[in-house]
Amino acid sequence: MKKRRLVSLVTAAAMVSGLAACGGGGGSNETAAAGGAAPSGTTAAESVEAAEGQTVLKWSIWDKDLTAYYQPLVEEFEKQNPDLKIEMVDLGSSDYQTVLGTQLTGSGSDFDIVTIKDVPGYATLVNKGVLEPLDEYIAADNVDLGAYKGLTDQIAVDGKLYELPFRSDFWVLYYNKDVFDAAGVPYPTNDMTFEDYDALARQLTVDTPGQEVYGAHYHTWRSAVQLFGILDGKNTILDGNYDFLKPYYEMALAEQEDGVCQDYATLKTSNLHYSGAFSQGNVAMMNMGTWFISTLIEKIKSGEYTDCANWGIAKYPHAEGVEPGSTLATITALSIPANAPHKDAAWKFVKFVCGEEGAKILAGTGNIPALMSDDIAGMISAMEGFPADESNTKALQTANLYLEMPVSSKSSEIEIVLNEAHDNIMTGNSTIDEGIADMNEKVGAILAQ
Repeated sequence: MKKRRLVSLVTAAAMVSGLAACGGGGGSNETAAAGGAAPSGTTAAESVEAAEGQTVLKWSIWDKDLTAYYQPLVEEFEKQNPDLKIEMVDLGSSDYQTVLGTQLTGSGSDFDIVTIKDVPGYATLVNKGVLEPLDEYIAADNVDLGAYKGLTDQIAVDGKLYELPFRSDFWVLYYNKDVFDAAGVPYPTNDMTFEDYDALARQLTVDTPGQEVYGAHYHTWRSAVQLFGILDGKNTILDGNYDFLKPYYEMALAEQEDGVCQDYATLKTSNLHYSGAFSQGNVAMMNMGTWFISTLIEKIKSGEYTDCANWGIAKYPHAEGVEPGSTLATITALSIPANAPHKDAAWKFVKFVCGEEGAKILAGTGNIPALMSDDIAGMISAMEGFPADESNTKALQTANLYLEMPVSSKSSEIEIVLNEAHDNIMTGNSTIDEGIADMNEKVGAILAQ
C-alpha cells in the first residue's frame, strides 16, 4: 500500500514543544538518576574528616547532588572498609573529561580513583599515559571479566585494561501495548530477527490521515540504524569498510518510504526528540537505550505522559543466526591514575563499585549496572512503574554487548564522517551505495594516516 512520506512540520513542532533534549550524535546515555546532566559548575570537593588511622581516597565525579548512586556506594564501601574514607570531587558534567585530563596531566594531581565518562575520553587518557594498567590487580583477585559480556575485550588497549565498567546502558526495543492491543497483534518477543521486526512494524502501521500509527521509530542518531550492523560481532563501526550496513539502510529507507516510520528530514527539521515521539501514543516500537526507562517511569508517574503509559520492552532485534540479547552499549567506568597516591586501596574501591555489590546498589537506585545477573535484573524490574510482565525482566538480560564506538584515537574524526554519510543517506541526498562508498573512502583515509 502506498503511504505518505512526509509528516506535517506543524504537527511535529507541536509534538516537540516543551521537551528537554538529551543524547548525542552517536548515541548517548542520560543521567538516569537525574533525568539528564546539569550544566558544568565549579569544581567542588566534599568535606571529609578522617579519623586516626584512616586513609582518604579522592574520587573524581560529576553531578554529585543529582546522581543517586554516589552516596550509597560510598557509605557501603566505608562500612566494609572502616580504615578508608572516600572524598568525592565534583568536576562538573559538561566539560568533565577535559577538566579531568587537565588535572591528571598536571603535577599536582592527587586523585586515587577517577570516573571515566566515555570511550573517547578514556582513549585520550590512555594515550597520555596517565592511567594505571589494572591487569595485575584483576589477575591477583581473580576478577571474572566474562561477567561484563565482552565489554572489557573492547576497551583493552594493546592487551591491557585501564578501566573497569560499573554502569552500562544498552539498547532495547520499547513498545506501546495500547497500539498492539488496538490492532489485535501480539507483543514483540525477546527473540525477533530483523525480518520479524520489519514485518511486525508494517503490520501495525496505519496511514489513515489524522489517525496515523507508525510501526517503528528511528531517532536521528546514526546509532539508530548503523549499529544494527555490528550485532553479529563480525564488524565494528571503525572497520573502514561499511558494506555490511547496506541491508539495514535498505530496511530503514523502505520503511520511511512506506510510512512505517516518520520521515528523517522532518524529524531533523522539527528537532523532535525521541521521547516526544514515543509519548504521543502513535508509535508502536522504538529502539532506544535503557536510560529511557527511568524517564518513562518518572514522566508517567507525574502525569506528563499519558498516551504511552502502557509500555513494555523487549530484547533488541537481531540478524539471523545471532544470539538474542546481543545489543549495543555505552559504559561509565572507573580508573586509577598512574600517579595515584594509594593505588592498592583505590583498587579495593574500583573492585567493589564495578563488582556485584556495587551493581546491586546501582540497580537499587534505578540505574543499569555493567554486571547484570538474574537477581539484579529482578531488582530493576521491581521498581515502581516498571512493566510487571516477566518478559520485560528477561529483556534486561543481555548476551553480547557491543560498544557504540570502540576505543580508537581516531574515533572523533570517524564519527564526523559517519554522521555526515548517515544524514545524506537518510535524507536522500545520496544513495545508499554512494553514502557507503563515501564512508569507505574517507574513513579509510583516516585509518591510513
